[in-house]
Amino acid sequence: MSADQTLAFDPDCHIFTGCGFPAPGLHTFMYEPMFSVGGFDFTKPMLLAILGSLVVVGFFWAAFNKPKLIPGKMQMVGEAGYDFVRRGIVYEIIGKKDGEKYVPLMVSLFFFVWMMNLWSIIPLAQFPVTSLIAFPVALALVVYVLWVSLTFKKHGFVGGVKNIVGYDKSLGPILPLVVVLEFFSNMLIRPFTHAVRLFANMFAGHLLIVMFSLATWYLMNGLGFVYAGASFVMVLVMTAFELFIQAVQAYVFVLLACSYVQGALSEHH
Repeated sequence: MSADQTLAFDPDCHIFTGCGFPAPGLHTFMYEPMFSVGGFDFTKPMLLAILGSLVVVGFFWAAFNKPKLIPGKMQMVGEAGYDFVRRGIVYEIIGKKDGEKYVPLMVSLFFFVWMMNLWSIIPLAQFPVTSLIAFPVALALVVYVLWVSLTFKKHGFVGGVKNIVGYDKSLGPILPLVVVLEFFSNMLIRPFTHAVRLFANMFAGHLLIVMFSLATWYLMNGLGFVYAGASFVMVLVMTAFELFIQAVQAYVFVLLACSYVQGALSEHH
């Protein structure tokens, strides 16, 4: 936890000392600008996002800058990660023929999202960037714009509209209802849920880790030491669980992105 995350936390505040438990809240996710450049303020999450981008780019540059027929350790890890996204997600959802051109984008999204999530358990950083809604929204908008543009490019204007609203004459009397529902579902709800799914999971996970961390410190007084140990165990358990969730959320985000691309290339959703 950083000083920004614990504005209401007194290090001398423990159980049986007369102060209440400093429960984490929205202030846990609010950061003061660290510095400004040209009137533009930079916060810790923004710097972590920039640093995360550099880490991902730097890793793949180091892995594939001078590829070898017999790969070294770095290249082997890079190939494994790239191939996992290509074969395990893109080919499975979009197909090998249509999906190959989207592999670079999906690999970039997967490792960027994963890196943004991983900051949560990295010392000194200790904050998942995707727990701030602006970052998942920006990534979801990239996928949304790609989906809409592909839909109209593939089917033309009329065909694109039919694709989006799921137009099918065989539906008969319920066609107008389906058209309205599909329109709102695809044009409004889809990008919203794509962003919120990632945001909500990382927000909740980080809040739980912070809560048990604060509880561990708060209980370290008198008989509270017994419960502090249990709280610390929960910190470890939640951190391990968070590691799993971080990877799963990156996977799900890219999986959904691929399903949207596949839907844009098909006749109907």
